[in-house]
Amino acid sequence: MDKNNSLMPVGFVGHGAPTLGLEKKGPAIEAWKAWAKALPKPKAVVMVSAHWLERPVHIGPTLKTGLIYDFYGFPDELYQVKYPVPPAPELGREVFSLLSQAGLKPIESPSRGLDHGAWVPLVHMFPDADIPVLQVSIGTHVPMAEHIALGKTLAPLRSQGVFILGSGNITHNLRIVNFRDRYGKPETWAGEFDEWARENLENRDLEALSRYATEAPSARTAHPTDDHYTPLLVAMAAGEGPKTGVTFPHTGFEYGTLSMRCVEFQ
Repeated sequence: MDKNNSLMPVGFVGHGAPTLGLEKKGPAIEAWKAWAKALPKPKAVVMVSAHWLERPVHIGPTLKTGLIYDFYGFPDELYQVKYPVPPAPELGREVFSLLSQAGLKPIESPSRGLDHGAWVPLVHMFPDADIPVLQVSIGTHVPMAEHIALGKTLAPLRSQGVFILGSGNITHNLRIVNFRDRYGKPETWAGEFDEWARENLENRDLEALSRYATEAPSARTAHPTDDHYTPLLVAMAAGEGPKTGVTFPHTGFEYGTLSMRCVEFQ
């Protein structure tokens, strides 16, 4: 945070496949590292991951715990990755209070470890593992207004140097993945949806983005389920303001269908 008490930016990261947690280089990893170096060092991170779907909002961990390896069929080394960040009990109490005051009826999950939607990008963004990380869960198949309300509730944390980070992918359909060509040309539907999202992000049109299911091209193909898209809404709502700027620390696709676009709301 600078001397003018600027608000901490808010982010959305396209987290990609779990194997990025093992890799040492590549477009996404290099972009994540550069992005984190350009940010003020956060006091803590609040992560909204596509891989914690519980309702009402759960928060954790606030005790020292390990990671969650919430995937199967990957190399053994991936299950050995460690990211021993400090627990975040004080932040947990602050978030619990904010959510309670907003009527969101939070539930504490003190020993729930970080899932791969959280730790895969964080091991590259903040490799020293010295920044406390707290996750908050999201619902699925719920009104988009719930995600927007969650983001707005978390927004005051920005003034305390907390980096709010949504984690998902702007296009995400694992039923149609081209594993033979990682960096090849994206499918037409994926490119069109990603471009639609980019335009609405640059126009700061949160309402349009919340209506993606009926307004975006190929919405059902881009998102058979809503879990990887809705962290974007939480992040945008948290970063919303009269002078909000939007930048894209990383863009591009992997496996023909997976948008790796990252977004920063300043």
